[in-house]
Amino acid sequence: MNEFDTVQLVALVGWLILAVGALASYRLNWQSGIKLVLIWACIFTAVALFISVVQ
Repeated sequence: MNEFDTVQLVALVGWLILAVGALASYRLNWQSGIKLVLIWACIFTAVALFISVVQ
């Protein structure tokens, strides 16, 4: 791991904190929040699989 990997890791953690803060601002209950997280995870997984198949 070089210094650029460390910078990328810190940036990703920062974006994750920002996203969690934005989601928390909606004050959803746990059931709705988990449902949204699963939906977005499925969307990103489908897009990643589609890109890997196309390449």
